[in-house]
Amino acid sequence: MCATYSKAPAVTEFQKEVFEGSKNNMIAQEAFVFPVSFAQQRLWFLDQLEPESSFYNIPAAVRLTGPLNMAALKGSLNEIVRRHESLRTAFEIMNGEPAQVVVPTLDLALPMIDLGELPESRREAELRHLVIEEGRRLFNLARSPLVRARLLRLRDKEHVLLLTMHHIISDDWSIGVFFQELTALYEAYSMGKPSPLPELKVQYADYTVWQREWLRGERLERQLLYWKKQLSGSLPVLELPSDRPRPARQTFRGASQSLVLPNRLTAQLKTLSQRERVTLFMTLLAAFQTLLSRYTGQEDILVGSPIANRKGIETEALIGFFLNTLVLRTDLSGDPTFIELLGQVREI
Repeated sequence: MCATYSKAPAVTEFQKEVFEGSKNNMIAQEAFVFPVSFAQQRLWFLDQLEPESSFYNIPAAVRLTGPLNMAALKGSLNEIVRRHESLRTAFEIMNGEPAQVVVPTLDLALPMIDLGELPESRREAELRHLVIEEGRRLFNLARSPLVRARLLRLRDKEHVLLLTMHHIISDDWSIGVFFQELTALYEAYSMGKPSPLPELKVQYADYTVWQREWLRGERLERQLLYWKKQLSGSLPVLELPSDRPRPARQTFRGASQSLVLPNRLTAQLKTLSQRERVTLFMTLLAAFQTLLSRYTGQEDILVGSPIANRKGIETEALIGFFLNTLVLRTDLSGDPTFIELLGQVREI
């Protein structure tokens, strides 16, 4: 079997924090209960506001070529579920607050739909339809698993694996971890070998317990004070000129646009960044905010940027919702030069 998948990002800076959280809090002798992380709490709240939205589904479709060992594939998927508590987690309200409820075991089903009998033209159309349909299917956060797998058979040696996870238990980095483990496990199981993966030292619940202990008191107050200052005053809506009005209700329908910069321009941007003692990200952020200001005529520009937020080396091998989104606010009033703007971005 051959598959193409995205890899996890590079290793983040290691910080010597120990995740202390004992697995001794049981519910009905069938599951463990833990506090939610701050990110999970935010996403759970958004799900309560928009319960019929699939916006926070994370779908992936992977085309598999070559002979397929179904037993090895299903075994690999369930070994990943066994390894990662987040994939056995649901969210229930306890004492008025959401909590993680982790079941000790869970069998992940792998239903298969055979498209091999369809004509070629209909087969690809049906494939696209099923991929979209699966990605939009809703999860109930109170019921695990919050991960689904489905296999589509196109031909004897061609399949498509559909994997969908809710964002509250996963993020982009986690998708890379998932498929790296799936590849290693499938190769081993197909040859009758045991799992080559070492046992995980910590679980996502350990991280949430540590985070709740770490971010409180004076440390929490400092963080709140900083963000209250950064987001003080009226927050403008970006009024981009468009060919249609904003809908009365947010639909979450959008798309992405990729842009490849020439090598020469990339080298020039890196040289500028080094000279001004900023990162390449800061330079590109300043350029993007300048572009938005020119298009809108606005001077107060806010851009959201995701960060991996995996602060300990122990978290790099975990599947879970670590990602955080930072609001980067820049004031372009007074017609600053680009160098002046870079200085301001550096201090955000």
